[in-house]
Amino acid sequence: MALTEAEIINGCKAGKRELQKALYERFSGKMFAVCLRYAKKREEAEDYLQEGFIKVFRNMNQYSGAGSFEGWIRRIMVNTALEHLRKKKMDFGTFDIERVEDNHADDNSATSRIEVKDLLAVIQQLPTGYQTIFNLYAIEGYQHNEIAVMLGISEGTSKSQLARARALLQEKLKDYSLSIKTQ
Repeated sequence: MALTEAEIINGCKAGKRELQKALYERFSGKMFAVCLRYAKKREEAEDYLQEGFIKVFRNMNQYSGAGSFEGWIRRIMVNTALEHLRKKKMDFGTFDIERVEDNHADDNSATSRIEVKDLLAVIQQLPTGYQTIFNLYAIEGYQHNEIAVMLGISEGTSKSQLARARALLQEKLKDYSLSIKTQ
């Protein structure tokens, strides 16, 4: 018999190890994918995941039942990854948003044929600041004002980093597309 999410949550709040294991097994795959988006290497993502789940178990009593439980766990994973990135003292620099060209390619041929694992590999090649802001904005759905607060940067810096990340991704995806055509 499959356990319900409520049973797992209540069991984890009561400190039952078998239900903590069930929670980990249910969410670790999705959360590892979240951690991979912020890491440069698989080992870093594994560290983020492990530390994130420790925080989940320690803070289970803070989950009130309002909102998605998976979303609550995801937020912990993202914040754990961001803490690590802040410790590395990632440099976002400062940029004049007016001088950043935000051109969007109309040709989606590269992205239509790219596999998720390959796209993740391309995203992981971005400089850390670009990668982080791209993930927070394009994948996690945060707004620039929220990202600015989370990372201690200006809203303009967030916007310019996103524009630069998109431009670099477009370049890398064009290169990827060309490599597929020559195969």
